[in-house]
Amino acid sequence: MLLSLALILIIGFILSSLFVRLHLPGLLGLILTGIILGPYSFNLLDPKLLTISADIRQIALIVILFRAGLTMNIRDLKKNGRPAILLTFLPATFEIITVTILAPLLFGISTLEAAILGTVLGAVSPAVVVPRMIGLIESGYGKAKGIPQMILAGASVDDVFVIVLFTSFLSMFQGTGFAITSLLSVPLSIIFGLLLGIGLGYLLVKLFKYFHVRDTIKVLLILSVCFLMVALEDKLEGTFPLSGLLGVMALGGILLKLYPLLAKRINNKFSKIWLGAEIFLFVLVGSATDITALSEAGFAVVLLIIISLIFRMIAVFLSVAGTDLTLQEKIFTAGAYTPKATVQAAIGSIPLAMGVPAGSLILTVAVLAIVITAPIGATFIDLSHKKLLQK
Repeated sequence: MLLSLALILIIGFILSSLFVRLHLPGLLGLILTGIILGPYSFNLLDPKLLTISADIRQIALIVILFRAGLTMNIRDLKKNGRPAILLTFLPATFEIITVTILAPLLFGISTLEAAILGTVLGAVSPAVVVPRMIGLIESGYGKAKGIPQMILAGASVDDVFVIVLFTSFLSMFQGTGFAITSLLSVPLSIIFGLLLGIGLGYLLVKLFKYFHVRDTIKVLLILSVCFLMVALEDKLEGTFPLSGLLGVMALGGILLKLYPLLAKRINNKFSKIWLGAEIFLFVLVGSATDITALSEAGFAVVLLIIISLIFRMIAVFLSVAGTDLTLQEKIFTAGAYTPKATVQAAIGSIPLAMGVPAGSLILTVAVLAIVITAPIGATFIDLSHKKLLQK
């Protein structure tokens, strides 16, 4: 285990720094590190570490989503209320429908298998998008019109919507049918997640104002509460709709609103934690990427990904239509809403494990989507924001 941790940190830092020097996102080096060290290449990572890989990735996501809440001003978000809501489901819906129609024509699979493929492909990656939007908020790019806040909020809810559809279509494949109540669980999980985060955030603010403890202790308490919310979501799965990750964001947002002085200090602490968490998040995403599946990828797979992304970006333009965003700002929003990584790495292999006939194809598309969209999307955000957004 110690050797694995050392290799992740040393090689990850070296390759990340190398990519940054080449004016490319450092996460590309981190994903490459995971691919090199992972079980599908040189297999240098301890199996015990790979067993808890999903938990470590979730901890890193909690850190970055809490930071997202700490930087999300509600007044800024209200400027783009309707577009922000549409971004939570419209782009993913367009992409899923596109894949459901095209995949049977390209690969001869059933409509249900194509729908499962669409949900695997349809989620945007908060791990790629959120830290970049936080950077834009802190540097002031697009902040006046609330563009990074809008993308940040939409990307965080987008995953909830897509994963609910994914589990629903898998249930149909298993013969348990598609329950309309599963769709109703999407808004309910959002509402209850936000309420839980706001309520716990209010209690923490009262506690921190009454008991004076070091900021480091406050960070540990906040992390513990965030872990509890996500664990509660897992515990209540199937019985009560709750989005723990949205609760984490809401907790950060209410802390910013009620105790801005503390929120600023805590954000500095979490930004330092993110330096380490980011390495483990993207290296472990890379280690979960089955590059052997790429040997099955043909031109049709690449074509499917490209066409689905085109329709996804069309949906983004529809979502922001009628706003005061310029054409350049709309182009940025559409491009920033394309990277895929964490969700695809997490659920891409599930259909194959559950015996879906097109499971191997679904895994191939998921891996190729990560390889294509994560680098291109991250590079687009990093290189274009100064040209397309106003500071």
